Amino acid sequence: MTEENNNEKKHCGSKKGAMLAYGVIQLGTSVISALSLAAIALSFCSVKQEAKIFTNCVEEVRESGKSASAAVRFCNGGK
Repeated sequence: MTEENNNEKKHCGSKKGAMLAYGVIQLGTSVISALSLAAIALSFCSVKQEAKIFTNCVEEVRESGKSASAAVRFCNGGK
């Protein structure tokens, strides 16, 4: 009876280590995913600001009498 208990405890220990490793890996990937999403969200702020500046540029050029396509070309760096 004691030999069976000892064998069961040995098998349980190896499973416990595997489950611990799985849990740590799962937690680590969740943290990496959260950090990646935060980085993406912060990059959207700069894109929003750049779009706002571009829109203001197009509006200013259109006020000078150019067409919309000419204003967009000018704001994109064209002549």
